[in-house]
Amino acid sequence: MKPLAIYSALIAGVTTLALVTGCNSAQSDPTASFPPPPTVTVAPVEVREIVEYDNFTARLDAPEVVEVRPRVSGYLTEVRIKSGELVKQGDTLFVIDPRSKQAVFDRTDAEFKRAEVRLDNANREAKRANALFASKAISIEEADQRRWAFTDAQAALQAAEANRQTARLDLEYCTVRAAIDGRVSRALVTLGNNVSGVDGFTTLLTTLVSVDPIYAYSDVDEASLLKFRRLLREGHLATNEQGQVVVDLGLADDTGYPRQGFIESIDNRLNPGTGSILVRSQFANTDGRLLPGMFARVRLPGSARRSALLIHETAVGTDQNQKFVLTLTSSNTAAYRPVTLGGTIDQKRVVRSGLQAGESVIVNGLLRVQPGMRVTPQSKDASNPTARR
Repeated sequence: MKPLAIYSALIAGVTTLALVTGCNSAQSDPTASFPPPPTVTVAPVEVREIVEYDNFTARLDAPEVVEVRPRVSGYLTEVRIKSGELVKQGDTLFVIDPRSKQAVFDRTDAEFKRAEVRLDNANREAKRANALFASKAISIEEADQRRWAFTDAQAALQAAEANRQTARLDLEYCTVRAAIDGRVSRALVTLGNNVSGVDGFTTLLTTLVSVDPIYAYSDVDEASLLKFRRLLREGHLATNEQGQVVVDLGLADDTGYPRQGFIESIDNRLNPGTGSILVRSQFANTDGRLLPGMFARVRLPGSARRSALLIHETAVGTDQNQKFVLTLTSSNTAAYRPVTLGGTIDQKRVVRSGLQAGESVIVNGLLRVQPGMRVTPQSKDASNPTARR
């Protein structure tokens, strides 16, 4: 063999030996082939005294709704409302031309005064007739006629008073006033138009709705109703000073349920088509944010106050139809734990079964971890996670 060939063979052998040695070294060092454990945020299972709630969609409506219509016919001479403004009971909303009604009242007032004079004269004639008849100065027929004239004058005065009172009311009705405190809609009839006050054909001028308080109507299913009635019988529901069951309400842009009210009434029968019953709750509306027709979220108490386990929403995973969490073991590995959950309390889920107080669950980084995987835990308040799963 030539020297060059021998040298090449030696180099190849050394290279092969070096590669084999390097591979063996890599296999013997576990840190060279496995990444470090993922960092996750963990939080303990919280124990808290809670009340579970049943959530429903509600429709808001005003306790009082008034269609403002005239009681007399005529031409509008004043429109004193602005669309959407608040008015007080008795405020003037519209004015109908009062001149014709004033003339009728003046005529009936004059007729009433004339009837008063006639009654006074008839009264004197009746008294004189009694004296003359006693002295045989007049016949009984003439005395009776004077007495009948007095009775007729009394009836005429009553009729004149009734006509004057009707004319006075028509004159007052020329000023259309607010029947309740509330908020008006826009004016549906403008200045100068003729409006009708004839029964059955009255003109709608505007609408007026009360503002504070306001009602919330919710359709409650039968199962929730039965649970609610049982808790009410057992005295487990929170009530206000008047003994009314407390409920909470939130609008679409509210966080949680910032408004507190009470159940005002429950309907007397279930709707057989939907299997639900109408529950009416009452809420204060001093700031005017609650408008009739709005939709809102209402929660009714669904349990007695009790101790419960809570975990953050971000700790919950879904495995087909099974909810689960990953708990942290003593060796810092993730353990799969199926759980049964209840309702939501302050963005945390109630745990009915599957966990115990004091255990730690992974609240962030859930998608980066598999059961049995070793992790690097970081303690974090579960109510304020900063990372996403």
